[in-house]
Amino acid sequence: MTRRDLIGYGAQPLHPRWPGGARVAVQFVLNIEEGAESCVLNGDACSEAYLHELPGRPCREGERDLSAESMYEYGSRTGTWRILRLFSERSLPLTAFAAGRALELNPDIGRALAAARHEVAGHGYRWLDYRSIAENEERRHIYQTFEIIERICGNRPVGWYTGRISQNTRRLLRETGELLYSSDAYNDDLPYYWHDRSPPHLVIPYTLVNNDIRYLLPNGFTSGEDFFQSLKDAFDLLWQEGEHCPKMMNVGLHGRISGHPARAMALARFLDYVQNHDPVWICRRDEIARHWWAEHQPGVH
Repeated sequence: MTRRDLIGYGAQPLHPRWPGGARVAVQFVLNIEEGAESCVLNGDACSEAYLHELPGRPCREGERDLSAESMYEYGSRTGTWRILRLFSERSLPLTAFAAGRALELNPDIGRALAAARHEVAGHGYRWLDYRSIAENEERRHIYQTFEIIERICGNRPVGWYTGRISQNTRRLLRETGELLYSSDAYNDDLPYYWHDRSPPHLVIPYTLVNNDIRYLLPNGFTSGEDFFQSLKDAFDLLWQEGEHCPKMMNVGLHGRISGHPARAMALARFLDYVQNHDPVWICRRDEIARHWWAEHQPGVH
């Protein structure tokens, strides 16, 4: 008996009934990770080897990688603020996936997110692979992150995305009883419920396709034009489908990636492109979750 669901909504997806009759719900995520990555200053065994500007560079055991640290620092020092300005200038909302340690080290970012009424969702305490972290330690990190977000941003998170999950992550998150949704899934263009235990749990899938990490992957984007065109193509198809069967479009961003000027310009062009379409719902993830719980009861297709 399999525990995987390879069927989903099938050939007849559920009509989401987005607010305002929107043909697409577009949701932007800004990942806040800088300072929470692997670093011997945090007591880790090695430096960070993932999602910086030198893909394939091996981690350094027992010592700092000052170049990798500096690339991450660009996000918290400069890039995140540039992205927040782009959204502020257009009065657009976003959801931040915020690592607890990153907010501890730069609480001004958390306060700015709260002041702009963006959603701050949990992203683990550290930006690490939780596969090798003990269950009790991961549980402690989850509650620690809840407390940090509440202290800095004013509200406890109602959403969560760890990213590199363990076999325990989903169960531990559900045990908190505090979340409206989680997003450690990539398998649909619409939210859905897990019914494996009571109560059901809402999943709002995320994406690694409409995501600026592809600038940093081999054979990925080489310019902002690549990113813009990829986002535009995704939006255009969903816009066409949305005449009869509306869907959701996720876009994943990072301050240390899309916060660089040339890449930020591509993001600005896409924000303007989407705003020139109507009806489109540009929203936070918690807004999607509240809409789904209100409009689509668990077990009703």
